[in-house]
Amino acid sequence: MGFDPVERSKKIENLVMKDGERKYYRFRYSLYYGGIVTADSVGCNLLCAYCWNYFKNMRLEKVGDFFSPEEVAEKLVEISRKRRCDLFRISGAEPILGRKSAEHTKEVMKLVKGTFILETNGILFGYDPSLVDLFTDFDVLVRVNVKGWDEENFERITGADGRYFHYQLKALENLYGKVRFWVAVMYDLFGEEGLSELKKKLPVPCRIEKEYLEKYSFVVENLRKRGIL
Repeated sequence: MGFDPVERSKKIENLVMKDGERKYYRFRYSLYYGGIVTADSVGCNLLCAYCWNYFKNMRLEKVGDFFSPEEVAEKLVEISRKRRCDLFRISGAEPILGRKSAEHTKEVMKLVKGTFILETNGILFGYDPSLVDLFTDFDVLVRVNVKGWDEENFERITGADGRYFHYQLKALENLYGKVRFWVAVMYDLFGEEGLSELKKKLPVPCRIEKEYLEKYSFVVENLRKRGIL
């Protein structure tokens, strides 16, 4: 049986949040979404086998520095001006680990004054619907990366107890009609069969983006250890 991702969220949030500041290790422009200004953070409530940031998220005490929302926004806006890009995101980790990290993310959004893509696994949005309400007044697009099409595959992919798979689906229900969102899936792992099974379970209509595996050597090794490859 896997771990409890809600309890893990609390523990991780306490490690990566301090007095309203969160740990980040890089600020950059990247070509995803046609060009986006990115703040790379650490700290996730899941341990997905295919995560490109897997090892940084396993070494939280040694990676990154604490930044206030004002400091994060200042760095992002500086890059935005140089690149003439007003699309922003926080990447590399889970931005919504609880109330403290959600409030931090909200403040960053408020200060950058652009369109924000919120990349999340949705666990906390499913567990605590009040967290969704923090983002209803912003120009935000929520990308919910659903990690499996049933409990068994969710557990193999994430390392978390499969019973928490339904929180991702509940997140879609909680977001619907309040915040614009779409679903992303790792198509290399889902295939058409898994995608078809997920579609049957979706509680609300939504667009599905197919994401493709970045086959770093450690990713392939992690997938093999979990029995996925």
